[in-house]
Amino acid sequence: MLNYILNKQARVIKHISLDFKRDKYLDKLTSNNRLVGLIGQRGVGKTTLLLQYLKQNFKPSEYLYFSADDVYIINSSIYDIADAFVKLDGQVIVIDEIHKYEDWAMELKTIYDSFPDLKIRFSGSSMLNILNEKYDLSRRAVISYVKPLSFREFLKFSEGIELPILSFDEILSNHNEISSTLALKHPTLYKNFLKYLEIGFYPFFIEDEEEYKNKLFNALEKIINEDIPSLNKIKYTHLSIFKKFIAKLIYAKVPFKVNITALCQEFGVSHPTLNTYLNILEETKIIKPLKKYSQTISKKPEKLLFGNTNILYTFADEFGIEVDIGTVRETFFASCFERIYYSDIGDFRVDDTIFEVGGKNKSFKQIQNVENSFVVVDTDYSMEKNKIALWLFGLMV
Repeated sequence: MLNYILNKQARVIKHISLDFKRDKYLDKLTSNNRLVGLIGQRGVGKTTLLLQYLKQNFKPSEYLYFSADDVYIINSSIYDIADAFVKLDGQVIVIDEIHKYEDWAMELKTIYDSFPDLKIRFSGSSMLNILNEKYDLSRRAVISYVKPLSFREFLKFSEGIELPILSFDEILSNHNEISSTLALKHPTLYKNFLKYLEIGFYPFFIEDEEEYKNKLFNALEKIINEDIPSLNKIKYTHLSIFKKFIAKLIYAKVPFKVNITALCQEFGVSHPTLNTYLNILEETKIIKPLKKYSQTISKKPEKLLFGNTNILYTFADEFGIEVDIGTVRETFFASCFERIYYSDIGDFRVDDTIFEVGGKNKSFKQIQNVENSFVVVDTDYSMEKNKIALWLFGLMV
């Protein structure tokens, strides 16, 4: 078994480039913590990060890399593999797609406890919940959630343009000067932003832009058809409900307004089941449910957006639907924040700030005389007070 793994890892790692690195995640992997996991959507680059970590820090004889969904691994014991590797003085073992292995949590804990000198790194689905595992990995593992590329990262990888990371407060207080200075210094910046909205959130645009949407669609299909049922107690016959959710979002064109009772009747499921399915879709990062802001924030989502604009464009192409540019703008803006709410005043609320999102000629009519409010406009730069260029929010990470 070890010979098979070593031969395969040599072939795989040979083609890994160190030209484009996401240092914030590599820093997590290179920490002194013995057990580190990367979780995230398919396609965000978890495998590449793991292989880059090995290639730049270890000799081939010091590490062992394999994927838990390998046909030769899936029916083997990963503990036995680790045991054989440690006897060869191995230093680090890396297990990709750990969620594909049935007893992954138990075996990880056993490996961790049995080999105190061994470093363990792994990757898994965005639905992987270490805290809920009964084998108490939460106090052993350091987990890093790998996000899709920000606009700032996209510019660095695709154009070699390095822009600073901006804080939310910096954008609110100094957006006119920042957007005008950067747009004049980099004349193609806004053109690159429009490209990013379609094909820039996932690193595989580096390999092939023409096949980008096909690759993303295939990844999304695997999340629904493979990852969801493997990580949740769901009948395969119920997977059609997840696909119906996606169809509803696409055909609605505008952000989908949630009516739980009507959806339960349509799908033939109970309220608790529907809420569970919505939570699962949120965990996959395919959709982003947004609650309405009020004095008592509702438990149910008010509207549904896709997790990012690339997912929106990809499904729209697959369904033969033309995207609504207003929905694209709102989807991008919402994707920039972990905590964001729909608002009766304006479109969104982040902390105590109100935002109205629109095209370059968007007025202040909807938020006139509203304290601590901004119009976010889809343009290259803005010199108007309280009018912020949309792309600026893509520089926050």
